[in-house]
Amino acid sequence: MMPDFLAKSEADQRRIGAEGADRLLDAGRRWDLAPVLRAGGSLIFPHATIDVCGHQIAAVVHACLDTGRPVAVIGVLHGLNAELKEARARAAAGENVSADPARGIQGPSIGGHDDWKREFSLSHFRFLWRREAARRGIDAPDPAEFYPFLAAGHPETLSGLDSLRAATAAGAVIVATMDAIHHGIGYGDTPEAARAPDQGGVELARREIAAGLGILRTGDYASFERHAARTRSDGRDVGQLLRLLLGPLDAEILDLLADDMAPVYQQPDPTWVAGALIALRPASTADRSQIATGRR
Repeated sequence: MMPDFLAKSEADQRRIGAEGADRLLDAGRRWDLAPVLRAGGSLIFPHATIDVCGHQIAAVVHACLDTGRPVAVIGVLHGLNAELKEARARAAAGENVSADPARGIQGPSIGGHDDWKREFSLSHFRFLWRREAARRGIDAPDPAEFYPFLAAGHPETLSGLDSLRAATAAGAVIVATMDAIHHGIGYGDTPEAARAPDQGGVELARREIAAGLGILRTGDYASFERHAARTRSDGRDVGQLLRLLLGPLDAEILDLLADDMAPVYQQPDPTWVAGALIALRPASTADRSQIATGRR
């Protein structure tokens, strides 16, 4: 059973408080990523333990606020209940889920399903956003949140898409979260196949994340979905929606680390998730033409 990560996230935020948040926000100034967003690109940040990856999230908070533009943030909708878990299992088994009642985009501005209210993937982002807005002394409304579920190779048919398109048409920049690799014994790898982060695990994660984003760049949503399932990336829906909205994007992994999940799941080592800060820049006009004609 999945731990209550929303409760854990909120408890961690209370534990580190304003002082801890300030340290993370200061560390996030290592990168200046607003130009990526101004140029029509996007940023991906993790949603693992705030002590481990909070500086990566903070970098994206700074980038968004530095643009001075509205922000739309795409979150992961995990299998938080039996309905969502069963729907995800059907999709992973190759079943047609186009008419599944759980399928679509959820969020505060979209009616219908409200599973997003118990979702944790944007909790740390929201926490650091509010703290940084307070530090700057500005009135910065929370970003508009969108949670896609069951893109299944056809993100263009997701209900709720009009609300997200309206946000982008109004000039909002788009950022997103995903934990792109879940690896180790606690996630189903055999002890022989499981690699510790410092024994080739992080480099494995780097290769797999780059490969998945390379597939996504071409617009091959079905292949990206299969790659995400194999690597246990929770970004299968998020990635497809980003590609649909922004077109071909060149990915650069700016920072990559491992977050130990063995204690959380009470599983043997190694059991960890990769936290990655990723910049996505629009592909060149020539590359876009080649991708559109199937030559790349």
